[in-house]
Amino acid sequence: MTQTAPPTRPGRPLRVVVVDDHSMFRRGVSAELMACSGSSGPGAPAVEVVAEAADVDEAVAAVREHRPDVVLLDVHLPGGGGVEVIRRTADPEIRFLALSVSDAAEDVIGTVRGGARGYVTKTITGPELLDAIARVADGDAVFSPRLAGFVLDAFAGAGLSADLASVDSDLDRLTEREREVMRLIARGYSYKEVAKELFISIKTVETHMSSVLRKLQLSSRHELTRWASDRRLL
Repeated sequence: MTQTAPPTRPGRPLRVVVVDDHSMFRRGVSAELMACSGSSGPGAPAVEVVAEAADVDEAVAAVREHRPDVVLLDVHLPGGGGVEVIRRTADPEIRFLALSVSDAAEDVIGTVRGGARGYVTKTITGPELLDAIARVADGDAVFSPRLAGFVLDAFAGAGLSADLASVDSDLDRLTEREREVMRLIARGYSYKEVAKELFISIKTVETHMSSVLRKLQLSSRHELTRWASDRRLL
């Protein structure tokens, strides 16, 4: 990762673009960041959400127009995903921080290799996210605790790359949304919980789940959990 950016300057809010294909989630993140911004006293990070985007093309346009300090982006997006946004907006003064429901090794490592400075999951709190944005803007690499090990293993040549390659063909059968549903169901989420997490209907979850089982040639949630566990996707 060779991107370089000027350090955060006191007195100027960090300019942030929020990229996610769920409008409710985007609005929630933006509102939470603004509520937390500067609320911890003098010297605390302050941010200004300058734009939001729902897909790759919108994200690329927003980044080019606003040239933010940090782009907060989901990994799975219509039009090519978060890595495609990074590729198309390569700028040494812009940092990218992934914020995703997925904590799967291949997503984390692929996004970091694509140029992101950090990767945090959507279980993060508002103050923690604000701190992560500030640290990324200052050039630090920031990861949720469990995810740091994936990155260290991969870039230390610990053999994880071979494991990732072995599951690529299976995962390639699934759409990005099906992968998200698959991982949550495999972790024991109910259809209702998955629907709430992904901002989709229960009927849509059922449809995706049926497709996942058919494409992976599995017959039950139990088999799916075992399949995902064997491939280190949980």
